[in-house]
Amino acid sequence: MITSNVKKIYDPTFTVTEEYKKSLPDLQNGPSSSIEGANVPIQQVGISDFRLPLQFPTRTGDKVTLETSVDGYVSLDAGKKGINMSRLMRSFYNFKDELFHQDVLEYILKLYRSELGSKESYVKLSFNYPLMQESLRSELRGYQYYHVELEGHMNEKGEMRRFMHFEFIYSSACPCSFELAEHAREQREVVAIPHSQRSVANITAELHDPMYIEDMVDHCRNALKTETQVMVKREDEQAFAELNGAYQKFVEDAARLIYEKLDEDERIKDFVVRCNHMESLHSHDAISRICKGVPGGLR
Repeated sequence: MITSNVKKIYDPTFTVTEEYKKSLPDLQNGPSSSIEGANVPIQQVGISDFRLPLQFPTRTGDKVTLETSVDGYVSLDAGKKGINMSRLMRSFYNFKDELFHQDVLEYILKLYRSELGSKESYVKLSFNYPLMQESLRSELRGYQYYHVELEGHMNEKGEMRRFMHFEFIYSSACPCSFELAEHAREQREVVAIPHSQRSVANITAELHDPMYIEDMVDHCRNALKTETQVMVKREDEQAFAELNGAYQKFVEDAARLIYEKLDEDERIKDFVVRCNHMESLHSHDAISRICKGVPGGLR
């Protein structure tokens, strides 16, 4: 209830003193008796999708500033009411004007554990990474964007695991459809067009060491050959049709081709690949999923 001697409007001239700050109520550090529900540990408590611009290094030595979505979490022991959420954000704002190497994730995770008194910490950065792509024949250029997530987890022993989640979009021409179309042309002189579809490879790679995003792009390009195009004139469209004819693939072929490239990279400790061919023939998708096969690893 507001009494007559209480101001009813916000006072922009009010100055907060140290004494006043100490007088503010602190439910977060209150008694464990204030906990609602089961008094048990929680694996992750934090904030999701706070955004800020971060500068990332490129393979050429330049830097690119990207709008980045950040998830930050820590573990919470039984008997604790909550955490200081603002510290999760402030840790990243310390780097807003600096180059954000992947090694910084380890520093952030250590900071989360020490400042918030938690056993485990977790962080994930999500962004779209632009790379200039040259057209196949017309010498035009345009930006291709790759959805990337950099993830780090540190356990109670201070051991860190780092992951890169990566999305690659390509075209897949069906070998069976090609053979049937050729058969119709040769046997009955009927014009038939083999079907192809936009397809997506989603990769999760656990890394020994930091890895440039450009390197992951190269692995996928070299494996599949038929990345979707940005800038296209007629000669480029024809070249793309020729590429699809030269590199026909079932969904299981795509998964094995990517496996081959990732398995050769010593920076990659473990991986799982999921390929989705969004069928133009069927009303359902074709899916293939493959993992490196490390004992107890990603599945």
